[in-house]
Amino acid sequence: MLEKLPIKRLSRLTWLQAIIIGFIFYLVISNTDKPVYVVPLTLLTTSGILLVGYADICVMVILSKRISIRSKNFSTSRRLLTYPISILIYLLLRPVFYYISGKQPFSWDVGSFFAFVGSGIVINTLIYLLHNSVLLYEHKMHSELELSRLKAANAEAMNLALKQQIQPHFLFNALNTVKALYHKDHQTGDDYIVHMANFLRASIFHNASHISKLEDEVTLLNDYLAMQKIRFGAALDCSIALPDETLQNFYLPSFTLQPLVENAIKHNSFTLESPLMINISQNDDWLIVSNNLQKRKMKVSSTNYGLANLAERYLLWSGDEIKIVEDDNSFSVSIKLLKNENSNH
Repeated sequence: MLEKLPIKRLSRLTWLQAIIIGFIFYLVISNTDKPVYVVPLTLLTTSGILLVGYADICVMVILSKRISIRSKNFSTSRRLLTYPISILIYLLLRPVFYYISGKQPFSWDVGSFFAFVGSGIVINTLIYLLHNSVLLYEHKMHSELELSRLKAANAEAMNLALKQQIQPHFLFNALNTVKALYHKDHQTGDDYIVHMANFLRASIFHNASHISKLEDEVTLLNDYLAMQKIRFGAALDCSIALPDETLQNFYLPSFTLQPLVENAIKHNSFTLESPLMINISQNDDWLIVSNNLQKRKMKVSSTNYGLANLAERYLLWSGDEIKIVEDDNSFSVSIKLLKNENSNH
């Protein structure tokens, strides 16, 4: 979400500052021996502050079209431009000041020149600091709003992930498999129910946390694979080649591995003669889930949220994109492993 300049707030603050300083100037100069010039000089002072303030706003508007208002270049460019402009404004107001004061001809002494230069610098500094306070407040509000948006998006994505795993068709297939197994082999049916219970329990637990240790993700996946191996037998082959050090020291967004394997099973046809080969391996800091490509001739019903949901959740919690590569014979998804369970990057 693009952050915009709070122009109305900056404008109101500029007017407030000009009125306050003008009032203070009025109180000071009204005690001098030339009270006749009080009102014109007060108006001139107020006008000078307004001109400097709006010059700063105009500079920020122009710079914001090319530079992010949060960048260091924005602040540096703003300072380099506004100070010369404010000095120029006060030097241009100098003849008007002398005219109002009744000094004819104009006095162009060096002391007066540097007094107006100094006034331009002081007023611009006050306006710069005041406008900066507004920008800092807006930055804070924008960051809080963005954080709330990300949390809401993540909660929605995590909720979708849970629905994907415990959706009716999954339970329907699982219960049908249990029914069929109990007609053939009670022990295998019991084993299937144990793995299904572990999987469903872990599904709920994993969705309570955003980040999971890779070891826990593999444990969840193994329960799911055990269920699928009972259904498909040797037609499904999944190898996990991850060292213990990787399993213990790296993390992934919860529910990352199982949806990738399920995606491969759902969209490929496989038999004992042409099994589906799924490989989970590591390449540097990247986890790679790949499979041979044997696309089903008939399209299966799908919500089309699987990989999209995973990509969104991963971007929210890591700041990285997942890599998807597909050719004529294979399909792979690469995910960068997280080193810290408490960070989003």
